[in-house]
Amino acid sequence: MYDYLIVGAGLFGAVFAHEATKRGKKCLVIEKRNHIGGNVYTKEVCGINVHEYGAHIFHTSDKEIWEYINNFAEFNNYVNSPVARFGDELYNLPFNMNTFNKLWGVITPKQAKEKIAKQVCEAGIKEPKNLKEQAISLVGKDIYEKLVEGYTRKQWGRPCNELPSFIIKRLPVRFTYDNNYFNDRYQGIPIGGYSKIIEKMLENAEVRLETDFFENKEEFLNMADKVIFTGMIDEYFDYKFGELEYRSLRFETEILDEDNYQGNAVVNYTDFETPFTRIIEHKHFEFGTGDKTVITREYPVAWKKGMEGYYPLNNSKNEEIYNKYKELADADNKVIFGGRLGLYKYLDMHVVIKQALELANKELD
Repeated sequence: MYDYLIVGAGLFGAVFAHEATKRGKKCLVIEKRNHIGGNVYTKEVCGINVHEYGAHIFHTSDKEIWEYINNFAEFNNYVNSPVARFGDELYNLPFNMNTFNKLWGVITPKQAKEKIAKQVCEAGIKEPKNLKEQAISLVGKDIYEKLVEGYTRKQWGRPCNELPSFIIKRLPVRFTYDNNYFNDRYQGIPIGGYSKIIEKMLENAEVRLETDFFENKEEFLNMADKVIFTGMIDEYFDYKFGELEYRSLRFETEILDEDNYQGNAVVNYTDFETPFTRIIEHKHFEFGTGDKTVITREYPVAWKKGMEGYYPLNNSKNEEIYNKYKELADADNKVIFGGRLGLYKYLDMHVVIKQALELANKELD
């Protein structure tokens, strides 16, 4: 009945569906949620585009990808400059001269480098065995204790000395007064939200929402010549080798009768006592006005089967399990796995688009 069945109406599936329908292929896109867009889904609330599944700031240095995504929306010039809050103290992120000046009163890059080098030397860590030692060996004790430890404990649900060092192989440290979080050449937020982009991508495909692939797996597999699967790879193979692990998130969104709650789109709460990791104030992504605002508190939670997996736990145990599933996937001539869940990898949006385009070119040209 169809050339391609695409499981999941997120960014990967939408890009592939757009490219396939553009080349005359008949595509069916099924999505278990009640909306398209996956985790980039945005919904208008009080005239504000709310990022329902956490902040999504588009950034890339790939001109081709930037030009591609701009075919579907006009982007504003938003620059991601998050603020870290530790108690009543505020610091700029990523770690830069503004951060170091607030911490230590230093003025020049030389002074900041000397301060960090002194603390790293005092720590005396030669071969970091865990995340705590890795962080201290990179940025010293002060930055670790105020801006890394509490946030990381909340994010991953365990003490930093129980986390592997590779989670933060490096920490972004800049010796300039630059609060731009990303180094990428192109950056912004689509005017009107991400959902409009996905709508345009899927306009020539058949889309069925609230449709669970696994409720009629065999029937769906027989409906198309090929399948693009963007769900969890372990679920597809019925957890044959065990469950892959994730960290999940819970979002708590409020409409407030004030025009400006925190003065910034993203504020990270880096102390351990505050149960959420950050507050997003959505109107600031699009320089919004008006007498109301919408905020979202983001709570990391332990993942259990059936929950949405946001951050894969790419430790050696899970990588070993994933590689077994990948062998099965590679041997399947009909089903192609893609996206963060299909590949068990955290992927930025521009990477997702690039991978979907590469697959489309391989499949369709």
